[in-house]
Amino acid sequence: MRTLVIIPTYLEAENIADVLGQVRKAAPHADLLVVDDSSPDGTADLARAANDELGQIDVLVRPGKDGLGGAYRAGFKHAFSKGYDVVVQMDADLSHPPERLPALLAEVDGGADIAIGSRYVKGGATANWPLVRQILSRMGNLYSSTVLGLGVRDATAGYRAYRADILETVETSATKATGYGFQLELSYRAHRLGAKIVEVPITFNDRVRGVSKMSWHIIGEAMWLVTWWGLRDRVFRRGGPSPRRRASASHGAAGDGEGATSTVATDSRSSDAGTGTGADSDAGAGDGAGSSVETTANAN
Repeated sequence: MRTLVIIPTYLEAENIADVLGQVRKAAPHADLLVVDDSSPDGTADLARAANDELGQIDVLVRPGKDGLGGAYRAGFKHAFSKGYDVVVQMDADLSHPPERLPALLAEVDGGADIAIGSRYVKGGATANWPLVRQILSRMGNLYSSTVLGLGVRDATAGYRAYRADILETVETSATKATGYGFQLELSYRAHRLGAKIVEVPITFNDRVRGVSKMSWHIIGEAMWLVTWWGLRDRVFRRGGPSPRRRASASHGAAGDGEGATSTVATDSRSSDAGTGTGADSDAGAGDGAGSSVETTANAN
C-alpha cells in the first residue's frame, strides 16, 4: 500500500526533525508530507533539511495559520492527486507515538476503513495529564459518541490511518470544521457511510516542547458542531448534506450509517484501560489558497 503520512505544523521547530526521524524509522517505505502554516520559527526549512537526510519528505507551505481542518484538507488533496492508498494523520509534537504507526497500517491492510489511535480502549492511556483535562476529554468523547451514535470511544483522536477511497467518498473538501472538530466531522461522515472503524490502543504523551495550539474556541466549535449534527440528523431527521455512497462494498456495508461498525484491536502491551483525555490534535495549519508544494526526491 502506498502510504502518505500528513503532519500539520505551526511553530514546531523544536520537534519537527525528531518526529520525522521517528516516523521514518517506524514506516521506512511511507512518504511524509509536512503542511506548514508559514511558521516564523523556520519549521519548513528544518523539514526540508530532514528530507536531505531521510528522503521521501515533501513540504507544503501555507500562506498563514488557519486551522487544522484546512491543513488536512490540503494534505488530502495532495494525497488524492498522487494516488496514495492510505493516508495517515498525526501531530508533530510526538504526542502520537510513531512506533504505533505499523499497528494502525496493519489494521487498514487487514480491511479497516479507518484505524484510530485510541486513548480510551483497553491498553490505551495518557501520560502526565491533570485530572481536569482527563475529565473534560472523557466527557467530550462520551457526549460526541452518544449524540452522534458513533460507537467510538476516542472520537476526537487525531492519530488515524484512512483508506484513501473512504476519504474521497466522504468528500473531505466539503467539511467545515477548522479545529479538532474536523476529526469528529470525518468520523461522523464515514460512520454514516457504514465505514469499518477500528480503534488501536496508544499511549498519548503530552507535548514537552513547544506551545499547544488548543484553545477554548476550538473546543467550543467542536461541541457546537456535534450538538447541531445530533439535532439535525437524529432529532429533526433533516439528514444534512449526505456524502456519496461508496462505490464498492468490499470493505463494509454502505447504507445510511446504521450499519457502520466499530471494533477494538487487541494489544499485547498493557491490559489497563487508559485514563487520558482532551482533544489530542493541536497543530495548526492553514487553508488551501495560495499554498505552494515543494516536491522533493522520492525513493518510492
